[in-house]
Amino acid sequence: MSMVDLPGLKNLIESISKERNLPKTAVQAALREALMKGYERYRRAAHLKSFEEDYFDNFEVELDLDEEGFRILCTKVIMEEVSNFDHQISLKEVQEVVDEAQIGETVVLDVTPDQGDFGRMAAIQTKQVLAQKLRDQQRKLIQEEFQDLEGEVLQARVLRFERQSVVLAVSSGYGQPEVEAELPKREQLPNDNYRANATFKVYLKKVGSGSHRGPQLMVSRADAGLVVYLFENEVPEIEDEVVRIVAVAREANPPSRYVGPRTKIAVDTLERDVDPVGACIGARGSRIQVVVNELRGEKIDVIRWSPDPATYIANALSPAQVDAVYLIDPEVRQAHVLVAEDQLSLAIGKEGQNVRLAARLTGWKIDIKDGALYDATAEHQKIAAIIEARHGAEEMDEPLEASSEEEETVVAPEDSTLDFQEERSEDSELVELEEDDPMTQE
Repeated sequence: MSMVDLPGLKNLIESISKERNLPKTAVQAALREALMKGYERYRRAAHLKSFEEDYFDNFEVELDLDEEGFRILCTKVIMEEVSNFDHQISLKEVQEVVDEAQIGETVVLDVTPDQGDFGRMAAIQTKQVLAQKLRDQQRKLIQEEFQDLEGEVLQARVLRFERQSVVLAVSSGYGQPEVEAELPKREQLPNDNYRANATFKVYLKKVGSGSHRGPQLMVSRADAGLVVYLFENEVPEIEDEVVRIVAVAREANPPSRYVGPRTKIAVDTLERDVDPVGACIGARGSRIQVVVNELRGEKIDVIRWSPDPATYIANALSPAQVDAVYLIDPEVRQAHVLVAEDQLSLAIGKEGQNVRLAARLTGWKIDIKDGALYDATAEHQKIAAIIEARHGAEEMDEPLEASSEEEETVVAPEDSTLDFQEERSEDSELVELEEDDPMTQE
């Protein structure tokens, strides 16, 4: 059998495997694919024609590591009459070697070209394809390694900067090789100092599966999942499921540079003897200070979750003192919050950040009102008119349904839910807050 010599083949495979952190089997598979593409280039040059994409599917490359070379093998079908010499072989020709050969059986033939015929262009094609196949193998291995780690927090080290992104080195575990990850501008924290070799904890947001250039992993320092992980790691009660995190609202990159990053986190517990807010803050703020330091001084408000929307909204506006909460339109989750004049700026926050985060945390649209100037009757009449107009429009949009006398239908009391909601909106729900303020870490 003929063979094309590849001096140093074994050392080449070993060096590529070590350099790119790939198993030798993956390097050999990439090399076989590249040599096959080189052979296709040789055939196109020899016959001065193009072939269909699947034309060479019955060809394969065999690597010989001992003799350091490769062969091209072709599987052909035995036929009475041959119409394509690359896919078929005549029965008469095969029976000269094997008398028992039958039509429809297959044989494997060595079709390796001569060493000198392979050509410089085929060698260049092989080199280019090999580089591409090695990159594809690396991406495939990274995807398999990290796809189950999406949503987890990893330790990262700064490598370099590309445009506005930071390229980091991350690892899936102890002893595993580092791979590159991208930290885009929108996922960075304004207070972070991304100097070379600086280490950070990052949230693995996405594992790319395409063949695009650049790092395949996208990480974040601005995702709320990072805050959740830091509290779970620092507060044993959360890890033991005594305290649970109900909701998190984070503004890591505020719209204005005059406002710093801030997070509100709502916690709760089923244990009567456990203070969930105090557990998260720790003695003299020791636990929450670890989280604040990792987030480079970000303000964090820990508040107590409540099943009562009014109480929950009041807690979410901490550190402001709330006098009362009107749930004026529960259907669209709209509330009016009354505060004293000296608490207005604190409740709204710098450029509206405090009320904006409270609205995200609770899922309610919150309007802050000065309690001394609030006209409850006028506001309630205005909201009642809006609700009535909305319900009227909904009733007009409902299609008419014909009822059959032969069918038996159970009908609920007409507009029972609607009447209850209208009555609740007109009367409005006023909750006077007498509880202590939730603890807050600024």
